[in-house]
Amino acid sequence: MTDSMALESRLSPLWDEGRKFQQCKGKHSGAVIIFASGPSAAQFPLERYAHVPFITMNGAIARFSQTSVRPLFYLCDDQGFVRERCQLVLEGIRLSSHAALGANALKVLMQASPDSVEMADPYLMLRVNRPLSGTPLSDRQFAWSARGNAELECGFSLFQRKPNRIGFSRDMSLGYFGGRTIPYAAVQLAFHLGFDRVFLVGMDLNAQAGRFYEQAGEALPSRLDDDYLDYILPSFQLMAKRVVGEKFQVFNLSTDSRMPSAIVPKIDLAQFEALLARS
Repeated sequence: MTDSMALESRLSPLWDEGRKFQQCKGKHSGAVIIFASGPSAAQFPLERYAHVPFITMNGAIARFSQTSVRPLFYLCDDQGFVRERCQLVLEGIRLSSHAALGANALKVLMQASPDSVEMADPYLMLRVNRPLSGTPLSDRQFAWSARGNAELECGFSLFQRKPNRIGFSRDMSLGYFGGRTIPYAAVQLAFHLGFDRVFLVGMDLNAQAGRFYEQAGEALPSRLDDDYLDYILPSFQLMAKRVVGEKFQVFNLSTDSRMPSAIVPKIDLAQFEALLARS
């Protein structure tokens, strides 16, 4: 058995047809904070809102290390991040109630720290149409097939490839759409878990501004500028058009975010607290 096959055999029980995700579907309600790593996250008063569930990701866990706040979920779907910032990933797993990692990220972590994976029993996040075994459909075929599934929203085009890769999953056991930015996966997880008001912190989407936990000389490369117009913006546009409504709302606490307020409304802390008070 090759190393790749051995790793896939270890991943298969973690996925098990998405059963672990099925078990947590709809188990929560109310508000959730998605805490990303843009510069604005450095100023957010975490401990003031310790009573609100948090979903965090990648290096944003560094803020939690300095507080007593413990996230509900920690996410990572970037194998390069695991390779370069393994200690932050391990910290995310240690501090959070649950961890969910993409398949390639989990493969790298299994090689770097097999004991931590064994102890954490993480959720395995698979992208839609990317099975652990077997051949995926073409993007166009998958997008067409998704039209009949109420749990999936997907763009479709006969003439362009990119629209077929844009979508939103209401059920993580069916996979998730990457959107080329991890907060987008976190929003899909929030929907899956049953939360109805999502508050984004640190989703600045500004590659030049960097990440709050990195020094300039140590910063990992970012593809935000390359992916923003083709994937990130269209993903949130689809979400705003087809998913957001009275029963599911998403707000952005980064007032300087590149994401237009017409797509994800920008709010300040006073408005945030007013929305929390509706609980």
